[in-house]
Amino acid sequence: MEKSISIVQKIRHYGDMVMFRHTIFALPFALVGVLMAQRGIPPLSRLIWILLAILGARNGANALNRLVDSDIDKANPRTANRHIPSGILKKKEVLVFTVICFLLFIAATFMINPICLYLLPVPLALFIVYSYTERFTWLCHFVLGAASGGAPMGGWLAIRGEIAYPDIITPFILWMAAALWVAGFDIIYGTLDYDFDRKNGIHSVPVRFGIAGALKISALCHFTATVLLFLIPLFYPMGVIYYATVALIGIMLVYEHRMVSPDNLSNVKIASYNINEVIGVVILAGVFLDIMWG
Repeated sequence: MEKSISIVQKIRHYGDMVMFRHTIFALPFALVGVLMAQRGIPPLSRLIWILLAILGARNGANALNRLVDSDIDKANPRTANRHIPSGILKKKEVLVFTVICFLLFIAATFMINPICLYLLPVPLALFIVYSYTERFTWLCHFVLGAASGGAPMGGWLAIRGEIAYPDIITPFILWMAAALWVAGFDIIYGTLDYDFDRKNGIHSVPVRFGIAGALKISALCHFTATVLLFLIPLFYPMGVIYYATVALIGIMLVYEHRMVSPDNLSNVKIASYNINEVIGVVILAGVFLDIMWG
């Protein structure tokens, strides 16, 4: 009984470490790519492999980031209680977990189609590189965006199995939109560590441009992402439900930015995480409804 409880607790610790709930950021956009490529719901077997690939990629990338940043997290009072710095999980355990997740990603990709397998080094490289970017460039948020934003491209290619012009324009725009969306809210989140990062040589948009400048850049990212989403119907048939969905997302992003200011960062976590969790669900629901019944 005690052993089973210990296993359950360990699984819970891993889930908390990689913030499993935040899979909701990448998953909806990946499924948007799937729905658009299929113009409906794909066969169950294909969908299962796609979900397993997303699960392995996202959680492996997060675990790797926690592992690489463990010493920085330990020095930062805000993150010192995370699982590796606090000793809840050992570095070797997290390394094994990371390898298992990436092996799941690779195995699932192998089962999907050749084009996804050939392109596998691209997301893997982004996952690895991102974990080190804050050590040398303020563009780290945009590398994260590129890594996470690739989800709809991956979903599209998993169904179509080819890169063909002009069809590839649609997932490419989705990639850019998702990348700017993620970069935008990650910049907001980065304001929490402004003082620590500035004193310890950690690179970020807030450190490079100040908190006020960072919030403006974040707003520009989200404005551009919304515009890009509005452009999708120029290349892919979408209807009124889709337009209404993007308009709602735009309103939510405006509200998100009104919650934070250089003089008031008390709502940063709500603005950067909670609202964007809802946005991911909204875009998926809107695309699904438009394709199925629009």
